[in-house]
Amino acid sequence: MNSALFATDNPSGRDHKLSKFIGCLVGTAVGDSLGARREGSSAFVEVADLSPRYTENTAMTIAVAESLVECKDFHYWHMAELFLRKYEQEPWRRYGHTITRVFRLMRNGKLGFGMIDRDLYPDGSYGNGAAMRVAPVGLLYHDDPRMLRDIAYHSAGITHSHELGLEGAALQACAVALAALAEPGELSITDFLGTLRMFAKPGPYQGKLKTIIGFLENGASREDVVAKLGNGTSCLESVPTAIYAFLSHRDFKSAVIYAVSLGGDADTIGAMTGAIAGACYGIEGIPSQWRETVEHHDLLDALAKRLWEVKMKIVRDSVDHEVGEDRTAVEIL
Repeated sequence: MNSALFATDNPSGRDHKLSKFIGCLVGTAVGDSLGARREGSSAFVEVADLSPRYTENTAMTIAVAESLVECKDFHYWHMAELFLRKYEQEPWRRYGHTITRVFRLMRNGKLGFGMIDRDLYPDGSYGNGAAMRVAPVGLLYHDDPRMLRDIAYHSAGITHSHELGLEGAALQACAVALAALAEPGELSITDFLGTLRMFAKPGPYQGKLKTIIGFLENGASREDVVAKLGNGTSCLESVPTAIYAFLSHRDFKSAVIYAVSLGGDADTIGAMTGAIAGACYGIEGIPSQWRETVEHHDLLDALAKRLWEVKMKIVRDSVDHEVGEDRTAVEIL
């Protein structure tokens, strides 16, 4: 897929891009923590309303990032083991019923190879658990849409096998990637949505993206957004909603507050919106009271920097390889 938005990094903007990596991971935890406070409550979300603990959304996002950092790429078994380890160390982080059953199957020796959820659902799971954790994939492969889709699908496939679950994870990763590549003051909503529509496979996500376009052009009440985009636990009812929450607001704070105000699966939709908005606006775009008080913010900052270093090594190795090929060609001539 060719798009001006999927452009090669500018070396002069590397510090700026590092801020986006940090903003994405911290933003995930902030949106998650806000949603955890909001979920099941009608109370309005204020700046100080962070839950003292993030949920499984952030815990599993951390596992994805740690695996990518340690392996310098995607490794199925390594990432799967980290998921299990995170769950077993902190099972109280609001893990859902389905994912806990999947983890038990995995720990008891069930080798799913992308189909383990078929023991629970004949057609596989299309819950938003794969999309909520995929942000680090969007960061690491933000300039390579083909690799981004492949890795998003493979990482989702550890626990999900339904096409809607896999495609939802890929769409969320693509949104994070485009946000990481965008300049906040120059973000073109038309280009952003146009690229997402080119990226998404034909099917219901295309319809949801078309609905987003209509909402952005004509406005929409919260009731309309919940009715037509959703606020539920499936990918189809949450990934487009997070994308709309980001695009319908022009700063991190208002985007995540709006996302969690929709109710439903507020922590997950908040986490996904926070990932996209954090990748767009960078760590400086997150209110200081949030970024300084969210749980394990130092760990998230350090992990984002390590993920950025892996990305920079990939870029350097690619450049060295291209230079080597050019030298070989010159020697042959």
